[in-house]
Amino acid sequence: MMTEATTERVGTGALAGSVEHRSTNAPYTLSELMVCAAAREIRDGELVFVGMRLPLIAFVVASKTHAPNAIGLFENGVIRSTPAPELIYTMADPPNILGATQCLDMLSVMSLLQSGRVDLGFLGAAEVDRFGNLNSTQVKGSTGSVRLPGSGGACDIASLAHRFVVLLEHKKERLPERVSFVTSPGFGDGHDWRKKVGLPRGGPSAVITTKAILRFTDEGEACLDSVHPGIELEDVLSNTGWKLQLAKTVQQTPEPSPEELQAIREYDKEGFWTS
Repeated sequence: MMTEATTERVGTGALAGSVEHRSTNAPYTLSELMVCAAAREIRDGELVFVGMRLPLIAFVVASKTHAPNAIGLFENGVIRSTPAPELIYTMADPPNILGATQCLDMLSVMSLLQSGRVDLGFLGAAEVDRFGNLNSTQVKGSTGSVRLPGSGGACDIASLAHRFVVLLEHKKERLPERVSFVTSPGFGDGHDWRKKVGLPRGGPSAVITTKAILRFTDEGEACLDSVHPGIELEDVLSNTGWKLQLAKTVQQTPEPSPEELQAIREYDKEGFWTS
């Protein structure tokens, strides 16, 4: 069984239940697998709030493979039609400015959300619950509550983008049935909650974890769509804080293609974000 350490190379593993199995040939890291899963969420021609870490590399992979016309948006106002020419560590690094399509202010780029022009946003969180609500404000620890950085632009993206995708570690305490604080809205309590509260569009389309990919039913509830290679179905279920629904057919998450791995490794040569 695969550990949660992102440096471990993953390969073939038995999957329990009705999970479809595929073999693997080339080794890759768990982070590289998650990057490829995130990249596949980007469609050609879309406007995408990229962010940093793994979503940054996902934008690179998508741009160099199946979505060459995707546009990357950064909260600091940078807009790029191509990835930065070299690896960046913050949004304001000079390579992210060089060759940018536009360098605006934060208000200008965030206003694209309000006008309904942003197709996809990538988000992280301390907790994600059964209905895709995100908490990055405060969590309860063993010695009391722990304060976190808060929303930043995440609430805007979750509220106003046409869809958003979350990446996080798959642990029971990070996937509770209900988050302890709703920083950024998913589907609220399910059904037509977003419409009731006046959110005109959007919601989570996927949660990519270190073990699996969750998607959402028409009722707004997360369900298990695929399990990563080397992970057992029971491992996913036992590390989720509610009785997780299963898709009609739970598949194995597709492995990175040679083209995807090449794009990752040519860009993040030392594995700063992906090792």
